[in-house]
Amino acid sequence: MRDILRVLEGWYAADVPFGLATVVSVSRSAPRDPGAAMAVGPDDEVVGSVSGGCVEGAVFDLAREVAADGEPRLATFGYSDEDAFAVGLTCGGEITVLVRPVTAAADPAFGAVAASVAAGEPVTAATVVDGPAPRGATLAVWPERVGGTLGAPGLDVAVTADARGELALGATGLRHYGPHGERREDAVTVFLHSFAPPPRMLVFGAIDYAAAVARIGAFLGYRVTVCDARPVFATPQRFPAGVEVVVDWPHRYLQGTRTDERTVICVLTHDPKFDVPLLEEALRRPAAYIGAMGSRRTHDDRRKRLVESGLDAAELSRLRSPLGLDLGARTPEEVAVSVAAEIVALRWGGSGAPLTGTAGAIHAGGSA
Repeated sequence: MRDILRVLEGWYAADVPFGLATVVSVSRSAPRDPGAAMAVGPDDEVVGSVSGGCVEGAVFDLAREVAADGEPRLATFGYSDEDAFAVGLTCGGEITVLVRPVTAAADPAFGAVAASVAAGEPVTAATVVDGPAPRGATLAVWPERVGGTLGAPGLDVAVTADARGELALGATGLRHYGPHGERREDAVTVFLHSFAPPPRMLVFGAIDYAAAVARIGAFLGYRVTVCDARPVFATPQRFPAGVEVVVDWPHRYLQGTRTDERTVICVLTHDPKFDVPLLEEALRRPAAYIGAMGSRRTHDDRRKRLVESGLDAAELSRLRSPLGLDLGARTPEEVAVSVAAEIVALRWGGSGAPLTGTAGAIHAGGSA
């Protein structure tokens, strides 16, 4: 939807009603991803696309009706791959589209959401798709504030917590709740549309553990890069599809790479000539997590070298070494789970303790 927001902002500012169609779910060989959008505004002007042309005519008609009568619609378009060409959905697959009216009265937070997206500020737009809640109701969720409502305070609280989790990962998709936000029910379907690029995970050291960490990092929604100075190890064939593999000295690569407060850095080289200059660079730049692999002896030696390099106590306090939670992990996959658990715990302030030994709410802002 980013590519049509400028036009939508103009319609919204002029208080001109328009019908906004958004892809909320897809299956098989569907042509567009969730979040793809098309809108119909004044004088039947159309912007955007939900299918690359396959079902735009039908969606156009729905959007015109919605803009006129103010009633949201939910429509699914899908045919078997064998019949798709004859019917018009030439790629096969299936898409579900939510079409809702947008006006200042119907969606008072839309302007603020559009402004945040244009400014590159992270925000999630949560919209009721189906169930015993007002279809098309929206809740805008920023890291520090919210706007709008989905019709029930409990639902707003639960969706806000999940929206911030999805926003941290730049993820978009459907979530299911009870009428008042109950997490073990699926009466209400809500579409969470996150406007934020996925955070980066930088893995240094192309070893077997790196492949497992990269795999679980991608599963958690990170954009993963593996870097190693040794070309014999840093080969794409050794890592999951979609993982970027770079041959370079780790500290030199990091010096030329932008990081931010969501970036995760995992140093798996446990070789002083690689990890000391790398950690010197990492501990002086923004990052959510900086962890280094190695034994207690390796950690003590590494810390001594980092002190000698000039890092102060505050900078050294950011280092998670040895990285991971104490799970008794042995295999690369188990170690990856340990590392991922520490990353998640650090992100949300979790203790890492078994839930059976804790009390109170399991999720911040949620019910016990």
